[in-house]
Parts: sequence; C-alpha cells; structure tokens
Amino acid sequence: MARILIVDESMFARRVLRHILETDGTHTVVGEAEDGAAALVKYKELKPDVVTMDVIMPGESGIETLKRLMEFDKNAKVLMVSAMGQGKVVEEVMGLGARGFVVKPVSDKKLLEALKQVLG
Repeated sequence: MARILIVDESMFARRVLRHILETDGTHTVVGEAEDGAAALVKYKELKPDVVTMDVIMPGESGIETLKRLMEFDKNAKVLMVSAMGQGKVVEEVMGLGARGFVVKPVSDKKLLEALKQVLG
C-alpha cells in the first residue's frame, strides 16, 4: 500500500485524485498541498511513498517544486498530473526526475497504471 501526497492548486482536482486513489483500496492519501511551498513542508513531514504534482500552481510552478524536491530527496517518486501534457513539458519533468506523467482529465485506469509504474 502506497502512501501518497497530492499536490494541486485545485481543490476539485485534489478531491478527484483522492477519490480515485482511495476507492482503489490499495493506496492511502496521507496529505494534500495546494502549492509548492506547502508540498515541500508536507513531504518532509509525512515522508510519502509517492507525490502526485500538477505543473501549473500559484507562486512556484510544479516544475520548480519538482527541482527542489529532487534536491532534497533524489529518490523521491513523483508522478506529474497536469493538463500541460505537451511533449516539451513531459520531457522537461522527466529529465528533472519525475517518474511518470498523466494528462488531465485523469481516468481511474490511467492514474492507477501510472502509479503502478512509478512504484515499480
């Protein structure tokens, strides 16, 4: 069972992701964050197995947050979940250490398959 931190500025998106992950029954959402600063604090506090992170967030982008998270923990498992699914963005985040990318709107099947790959 994976412990997951959801990072997304949209409360609606966080609810959707939480519902998918908790309905599956094999994962636990240990926390949520609405921006990069909160995400880093929660990551250090909760030590989740996986972080789902949006690219577009207020203040610091998900890309900047990913960079900082990887500097803190080079083994962090991050699954980017964003409507910004252009090839350039996907390449950039994967190059920075993200383990996967799912394009919004997210289907249950795609999210759970991507999470399974991230977990190895």
